[in-house]
Amino acid sequence: MSEVTTTDLYEVTMAMSYLREGMRAPATFSLFVRDLPPGRGFLVAAGLEPSLDYLSRFRVGPHDVEEFAEALHRPALDLELLLGLGFDGEVRAVPEGRLVFAGEPLLEVTAPLPQAQLVETFLLTQLCHQTAVASKAARCVIAAAGRPVVDFSLRRAHGPQAGFQAARLGALVGFAGTSNVAAATRLGIPASGTMAHSYIEAFPGEEEAFRGFARTHPGPVTFLVDTYDTDGGVAIAARVLKELGRGPGCAIRLDSGDLGALACRARDILDAGGLTDVGIIASGGLDEYAVDELVRAGVPIDVYAVGTRVGVAADAPYLDAAYKLVEYEGRPVMKLSSAKVTAPAPKQVFRRSGRADVIGVWNEDPPPGAEPLLCTVMRGGWGTPDRLSDARARFDADLAALPASARRIHSPEPIRPVTSRRLAAMTAVVRRRIEEEIRT
Repeated sequence: MSEVTTTDLYEVTMAMSYLREGMRAPATFSLFVRDLPPGRGFLVAAGLEPSLDYLSRFRVGPHDVEEFAEALHRPALDLELLLGLGFDGEVRAVPEGRLVFAGEPLLEVTAPLPQAQLVETFLLTQLCHQTAVASKAARCVIAAAGRPVVDFSLRRAHGPQAGFQAARLGALVGFAGTSNVAAATRLGIPASGTMAHSYIEAFPGEEEAFRGFARTHPGPVTFLVDTYDTDGGVAIAARVLKELGRGPGCAIRLDSGDLGALACRARDILDAGGLTDVGIIASGGLDEYAVDELVRAGVPIDVYAVGTRVGVAADAPYLDAAYKLVEYEGRPVMKLSSAKVTAPAPKQVFRRSGRADVIGVWNEDPPPGAEPLLCTVMRGGWGTPDRLSDARARFDADLAALPASARRIHSPEPIRPVTSRRLAAMTAVVRRRIEEEIRT
């Protein structure tokens, strides 16, 4: 099925009108987040790769025209002016993995007005969802303080595609693996998984279940120990592992209850049995807040498996993002609505070491020692695919440079970018022009 019709209806009605009115001149739209969600000190730019893939394949075909016509209750002939419309514009964007803040463009599209308008919805849904999830996952990595984090979110994600994206985004910010087999094999991410409680329940008892599992899997195994009585389950797992000569690489998994207290008792049982090299994996409703609490308490958990709350970015599941026209036919434009004023013109973000970012005009000179964040990633509808490893390297570098106050799990203090003098002056000029036009 074509993704062209994955759009809001008003994108279609506007594009039709632009074409009918002969408004095909270049337009620039800027996609940005107005304010960071509560509890966020930064965002991780994500979702660019699937967005570029979508743009490179974007072309309105006969079936798309028929679907548009059906939605509008009009003859397909009325919409034929959309037929064959593709995307041959330019995209400038913050590469995936980089950290961004409120007001900074994640992406800017410059293309003939009908093209740039029609792709708005798809770009927003990709970048907003994936940036929200990547930012949540990044905070789990921070909370774990060097301990491995793995993705268990697929079964609770908002559909298979969202689950695949969550696995990819986890890898982008440093997760050690994913339970998602499709993502693991397609993206080269280590696969991670144990067993379910149903497996234990299918056997007469835990010992039979553990031995049966070990017979099928001769390498390191992980036993789920909390189906009945957790302390008893740990003791049985320890005995089976010791009798089978399994140790290094093996683990037990705790999935419910007071994970802190249970992990401490489990560690004591394993150590008493001489299994100091058997690890403890924790799962069950974890996110960065729970992980942070466990790590700060010194709980002996070796690996954290995060799922539902991270895969849906539970405490901040959406971003207050916008895709706004900032220039048409070489003329800077802006919105003056109360509380939603936008700045005109294509933009650049300049990053300065140890200082706030500067949002400026695209072609202005950077401040001394500043690095531009937005790069041209597509021209003429064609772009070069990025590598997940490169996005990971960018994330690691930006996170290392982020002030501790913005990295905090509780009450972080985000960095607030400033506006360049040139952009501020241009904004004032455009505002005066619009206000004069309104008065006349």
